[in-house]
Parts: sequence; C-alpha cells; structure tokens
Amino acid sequence: MIELRALEPDDWPIWRELRLTALTEAAYAFGSTLAEWQGDGDREERWRGRLRIPGSHNVVALLDGWPVGMVSGLPAEEADSVELISMWVGPAARGQGVGDLLIGEVERWAAQRGATTLRLAVVPDNDRAVALYRRHGFEDTGEPGDLLADGVSRELIMAKVPNSA
Repeated sequence: MIELRALEPDDWPIWRELRLTALTEAAYAFGSTLAEWQGDGDREERWRGRLRIPGSHNVVALLDGWPVGMVSGLPAEEADSVELISMWVGPAARGQGVGDLLIGEVERWAAQRGATTLRLAVVPDNDRAVALYRRHGFEDTGEPGDLLADGVSRELIMAKVPNSA
C-alpha cells in the first residue's frame, strides 16, 4: 500500500535519508549535488530549514511503511504560480504509481492555493521523468532553463494548469 505523508521540520531525518539516497542514485536529475549535502552541508538545522521554506509542501511516499519517494511544492516568484521540485522515486518503487501520487498531491496543493500555473524543471534526457510529466499534462514552455553541469545543455521547463481533482 502506498501512502503519502506531509512532512514538518521535525521529520527532517526522513527527508535527509531520501534526499541523500536520491542524490546518490540519480545525481544527473538534480541541480544540487551529493557533496553539497554531505560533510559540512549535512547539518540538522539545514535539513530543518529545507522543510521550513515559507509556503512549502513537502511530501514523502511510503510503500508498505517504507519511504520510497519525495516531492516538494514551493511558491514561485509569480504570485499565481507554484513549482514542483525535488521529485524522486526509488528504483524499487518505480512503475507502481508512486510518481503519479506525488505529482497529484502537489497538484492538489497548488489548486488549493489558487495557483493558475504549476511549473517544474527537468533534465531533458531524463526520458522517464519527462514522459511522466507529459502524462500529467505538463508541456514544454519553450523557456530556457538553468544551465546543466555540462555547461551546454539547459533544463527543460514544463508547466500546466493544476486540476483540483
């Protein structure tokens, strides 16, 4: 059984475990690096701070009680827009609907906030993630995303109007 759980700052150990695992397993998919969150970067207050971002909605997916996925919704610069970030599903849980549930939860949260646009950035050659987002109605905005580590490629910026369902 898959269940979703919204996190509070005191839940930082769960977020930390998933985030470090995600940065290890899918380093290509994130703007942050594992090295940035280890050593001096691996501090309780930093992890709590990540979960305290004003207006954020941080969620983990539990499969049979074990954390297997994560996502965050954040207010964007534009007042009527929100961002989906930090999306990751562990390899053992992929293909079981976890990603669909996580996206749906952020979409529900976005609609509840009255957002008219839900945006995200994804590495363009992350075919599975791009296909998942397209299946949920996200489309390429044509905007240039942040420069990737190769110094040439850019993130793909996708957006949609959130559904309240």
